[in-house]
Amino acid sequence: MLKATIDADIFREFIDAISALIPECRLHTDENGISTRAVDTANVAMIGLTLKKEAFDSFNATESQLGIDISKMKNIFGMAGKGDLISIELPDNAQKMSVSVHGYHYSITLLDTNTIRKDPSPPTINLPGKIVIAGEDFNNAMKAAAVISDKIALGINPKDQTFYLVAEGDTDHIRREFSKDELKSLTPVEARSLFSLDYLKDMGKVMAKAAEVEIFLGIDHPVRFSFDIAGGNGHVEYLLAPRIEAD
Repeated sequence: MLKATIDADIFREFIDAISALIPECRLHTDENGISTRAVDTANVAMIGLTLKKEAFDSFNATESQLGIDISKMKNIFGMAGKGDLISIELPDNAQKMSVSVHGYHYSITLLDTNTIRKDPSPPTINLPGKIVIAGEDFNNAMKAAAVISDKIALGINPKDQTFYLVAEGDTDHIRREFSKDELKSLTPVEARSLFSLDYLKDMGKVMAKAAEVEIFLGIDHPVRFSFDIAGGNGHVEYLLAPRIEAD
């Protein structure tokens, strides 16, 4: 059972964070809020996301799993204007969820959770390098690099105490270094890995609104991003596998 109302902008932020990686997911509800953990179809990226009950104007839920078509939900919430409230209602054992927004009333058929991939277990990876950066700064760097290449190296230079991003195309090159003064904080540990910009561009759009994004790096290891949404009442973690650098 789920019955809730929430500001449209907050719920749109939640849906956008998921849709950056996956088109459908298994949503978990309980008395404390809603959450999901999922891997993209290419097994390259993972998302873990929670939205506390405090993010809602009203919230009442029992423990359950819902199969949600994220792409469909994203289109529906495009109808919402600033300040609109979204009402969500799902009776016990129902297969259709009622969603009301901006005067429109939808009845949405849930996906069969048995057809959705099982929730992945979060991997235990030691990523000693840590950067805390403004989300907008990171997103701008991803947009700048995407003009040059489809891949980017993220790294930490412990000697200079800088966080750097390097992208190389067939003929062009871009490098951006963030000094310690430009960052919220930096753990100066040697780190460098190569990643797909296709993923980072989509993640960057979501992170752009975050005042602080924690980035955890190693050497030829995945990167983990951690940041808050919904005014601190929601939290997102992205994990992205590295690309193998050619010799």
